[in-house]
Amino acid sequence: MPESQKLRALPAVHEVLERLSPALTRFPRALVVAEIRRTLDHFRAEILSGRANGLPPEARVEQALLALEQPSLRRVINATGVVLHTNLGRAPLGAVSMLPGYSNLEYDLPSGRRGTRDVHVSGLLERLLGAPGIAVNNNAAAIFLALHELAAGGEVLVSRGELIEIGDGFRIPDIMARSGALLREVGTTNRTRIEDYRDAISDRTRLLLRVHPSNFRIVGFTARPELRELAALGRERGLLVYEDLGSGCIADLRAFGIQEPLVGDSLKAGADLVSFSGDKLLGGPQAGILAGKPEIVARLRRNPLFRALRVDKIIYQVLENTLRHLLLERWEGIPALAMIRQSPEEIRARSESILAQVPGIRAAVVPGSSVIGGGATPEQPIPTWLIAVESADVVDAERSLRMGDPPVVARIEAGKLILDLRTVSREEEEDLALALRRVVGHP
Repeated sequence: MPESQKLRALPAVHEVLERLSPALTRFPRALVVAEIRRTLDHFRAEILSGRANGLPPEARVEQALLALEQPSLRRVINATGVVLHTNLGRAPLGAVSMLPGYSNLEYDLPSGRRGTRDVHVSGLLERLLGAPGIAVNNNAAAIFLALHELAAGGEVLVSRGELIEIGDGFRIPDIMARSGALLREVGTTNRTRIEDYRDAISDRTRLLLRVHPSNFRIVGFTARPELRELAALGRERGLLVYEDLGSGCIADLRAFGIQEPLVGDSLKAGADLVSFSGDKLLGGPQAGILAGKPEIVARLRRNPLFRALRVDKIIYQVLENTLRHLLLERWEGIPALAMIRQSPEEIRARSESILAQVPGIRAAVVPGSSVIGGGATPEQPIPTWLIAVESADVVDAERSLRMGDPPVVARIEAGKLILDLRTVSREEEEDLALALRRVVGHP
């Protein structure tokens, strides 16, 4: 049929409306009409491009309306072994019951007067770090606020080897430029000495910046001054020293193979201010935390940008919950840290138990490695055991898991479907076993 005839054959809006199932009357009429018009517009575009499929307009409208009732953000079982999976929300969150109705977000109950939202995390941060702190909406915002308040219009000295880029094209030099601070590079990519900072200090210098390279490693002929050396230079020349730690490691994870600088150690070494993410090795929600000397944190809080970058009541509740678990060392309440702390032997036993629940599956439990991910701890794999599944069509098997309910995200390696239970909670094991039974045809 010619395109002109196909276009003329398209039904009118009222005709599609009459063909819809009576069950769709639960949707607002204005929404239904808008979806019909949207669908007919898509139909016309497909006809003109020669890509039209056979699904009638009323069926498409019904699909679109039913899809609007389903949440876009869904629970996903992460079987990749990447603990801080950026595409899956970085740090997995523990169970938190959202407070219904109103809350005392900015209300001091004992005095009956206006309060500040900082109070819900400040006491916990001070106990954990020995210094006061505030939270903004992510670590990029934390860096921006710090540079804007402490160095706008002046120079910031930073080692050339620390001018990092993190996910989604975020670069330290770019955020510095937008903050109003001027970048002054010192040293070389692989070697920077304390003398390089000293020689670069001028009457325009406002800040000595140190950036932890959390998402890469430079090895070989390398050098950079210790933080305590930089802090001593700052005191000598009357300059503030600010360290961005990125990954936000508060709990010591060295016993589990993770070598990351601790936030508390940086403050003890003399940093006047530190910043780090809330949803990496802290194990909480997306947030950026700034902690340091009381007078500096007070300055940051007074900056008008702090209000623009602040977090809301939901983030404060989850962050407070995470910090309390950290302080009380209740690791099971922080899933990311609980996952890191699992032993390979525990994961092997869990993997074998899963396979025992899936009759007919062609799979084996084999040694492998998990990774932290999320732009943290590069080149620091964690020993684990993997479920390696054989399939006649491994791509289709992976897609079947991913499109299930709940979706299971796995990975393909060497022609096999790979699942790492390090990033699967015990509460998710039943759903995972059921998903695998469906893939192998034994529901």
